[in-house]
Amino acid sequence: MPAARRRGTPQPEGLVKAILHTRYGAPDLLQLKEVDKPTPKDNEALIAIHATTVSTADCNMRNFTFVTKSMLPIAKLMFGIGKPWKARVLGTELAGEVERVGKDVTRFKTGDRVVASTGAAGGGHAQYACLPETGAVAIKPDSLSWEQAVAIPFGANTALYFLRDLGKIRAGQDLLIIGASGAIGSAGVQLAKHFGARVTGVCSGANVELVTALGADSVIDYTREDFTKSGNTYDLIFDVVGATTFDRCRRSLKPDGILLQNIMELSDIVRVLWTSITGGKKIKGGVAIGNMANMGLITALAAAGKLKPVIDRSYPLEQIAEAFKYVEQGHKKGNVVITVALHE
Repeated sequence: MPAARRRGTPQPEGLVKAILHTRYGAPDLLQLKEVDKPTPKDNEALIAIHATTVSTADCNMRNFTFVTKSMLPIAKLMFGIGKPWKARVLGTELAGEVERVGKDVTRFKTGDRVVASTGAAGGGHAQYACLPETGAVAIKPDSLSWEQAVAIPFGANTALYFLRDLGKIRAGQDLLIIGASGAIGSAGVQLAKHFGARVTGVCSGANVELVTALGADSVIDYTREDFTKSGNTYDLIFDVVGATTFDRCRRSLKPDGILLQNIMELSDIVRVLWTSITGGKKIKGGVAIGNMANMGLITALAAAGKLKPVIDRSYPLEQIAEAFKYVEQGHKKGNVVITVALHE
């Protein structure tokens, strides 16, 4: 802790726990440390965190687990080449209670129970975080526990971006989701049904029952069947896990169909540019960024029971390395939740 602080700098209120990411490598390199309790700026709310998650986005920021080889240099330029540019707290989503607000905050008040998407800014893997009131923050539905609420933002924000914003999904369209049982895929199935699409999910045989229960009209067990050989065609194919390519699934797209690619190679980016000007079948990709409006829609759907959280397993904050190890195996169902105790 610094021996001296500049005049006018808010003094810390004490120490709180946070998981610091300081080195690339095994999850065991993550460090549970005591840090200064954050102080909210005038436009921020201080949130006492009750639950967070370990998402695939966290894994990418921690050690580029799900980044393709051609995109790895770009990812390292963003987050740090030999090591992270600075020690940081990961955690792309959180649920907790507003403990205090800055003087300019009007959307929230002390005691509000909220759920938030922090995106690349992170901050969820700690006991406390400060978030701007104009960020992707919404009141938590009363019908959901802390753990259930936090299992929604990452997957739903990502699926909403790909299906609604990139794919322009419409009622009556045919959609195929590859990786339908993960955090993004499970939310995608439910959002697509909300928008009125006919949904085919692709997953392992062990997850067929789950994806069916989420509302998929049909489910393909990829260990038994290759969707590209079925003869069926789709308006949209949403590849959550990077399991296919534009060339491989071209025949499975309708004449104006779109492949939505969540995990991209550099060659895919070239295809995005090329197909955007040539007409006909296209490939699209990008990065989802949560916002206030999207979180409002997502929490409203969750409150109405139209967007149900899927939780694989839960770990306490102190065992977050084990959670990372499990997520990085690549076989989780839905979300892996981290519970945060504010007091021992």
